Amino acid sequence: MENSSKIRQCIKAATQGFIGREQLAELIILAAIAKEHLLIIGAPGTAKSAVVRRIAKTINGQYFEYLLGRFTEPSELFGTVDLKKLREGTVETDTTGMLPEAEIVFLDEVFLGSTAILNTLLGILNERQFRRGHTQIACPLKICIGASNSLPDDEGLAAFADRFLLHLFVDPIADNLIEDMLVGGWQAEYAEINPSLSLNELADLSEQVKDVNLDKIFSPFADAIRLLRQNGIFLSDRRVVKTLKLIATAALVNGRLEAGKQDLWPLFYVLPTIDMQQRGQEILKDVFTLSNNSQLFYAPESAVQQPNARLERLIEMATNCLNNGNDNIDINHIESILREIDANYSSETIPAQLKPFRAQLIKLIS
Repeated sequence: MENSSKIRQCIKAATQGFIGREQLAELIILAAIAKEHLLIIGAPGTAKSAVVRRIAKTINGQYFEYLLGRFTEPSELFGTVDLKKLREGTVETDTTGMLPEAEIVFLDEVFLGSTAILNTLLGILNERQFRRGHTQIACPLKICIGASNSLPDDEGLAAFADRFLLHLFVDPIADNLIEDMLVGGWQAEYAEINPSLSLNELADLSEQVKDVNLDKIFSPFADAIRLLRQNGIFLSDRRVVKTLKLIATAALVNGRLEAGKQDLWPLFYVLPTIDMQQRGQEILKDVFTLSNNSQLFYAPESAVQQPNARLERLIEMATNCLNNGNDNIDINHIESILREIDANYSSETIPAQLKPFRAQLIKLIS
């Protein structure tokens, strides 16, 4: 459980200089602990691969990245045939440094892969096994992140896309954040990244997922699925059951071995299309009311768009301002935090843990 406290540090390191990509980093960590996979849909040039590389560095994981095309050969991903063994009459693949040996994999334009590539990938994604000729090895894969400009229309490719449990739709940075993006991008270019969460610590968290008690969420989760169905949103039984791993992981990352209603927010990212996510957010508004997480701020906040999900982020921002001391007061930033607090909470609804921070910030600029 103590390893969960390092997650926030890992996310900060991975997103240093990248404006608006905290949500992506948090979902990568959530999926990696749950041993599930993430699909990112969005235009090129939105820092997808850069954030994934940063995550790989912060956990010091063996990383493999490839941009797929229509003419990509299986050997470019999985390795070439071992010629020495072939002369001896055995078809074996030399996987040294290739995808089957990687712990974190990023595949850009993943749906452009050939049938042979995608079929081999299915075995690796589902079973963590690589099979080709006489070669059969267990893969150490923690997470595969796939990326594409859009979801595929082809039924066969759609079935492959369904193997990525979480779907994240990313947009270019908003116009009002372009200056921040420029400053952050310049810093990110030269930022030093040090490991902050080891693979062993990540594996320990993955092992603890099965110990999370889900008794309190079976009923509200089932109600949420029924509510989606009543509104024409249907998930496969496989996706519904696998979502329990994400809910358990959300609770574990939050420092608990018992899941509650505040941990139901990953269901939003299991909805496979942007239309389903937008509709699901409104349909599940009451279900998501309590959603929050002490280590993952932006993923639950973006999913539910409700005050309770903003609490931990606001506390961290206030804490950082107060720790800067009187000599480094950024009045504009403090006023921005206070405006956001007052926009989300009234004097009656402001959480008890946030109230003293608000008072201290007001005192700081008075």
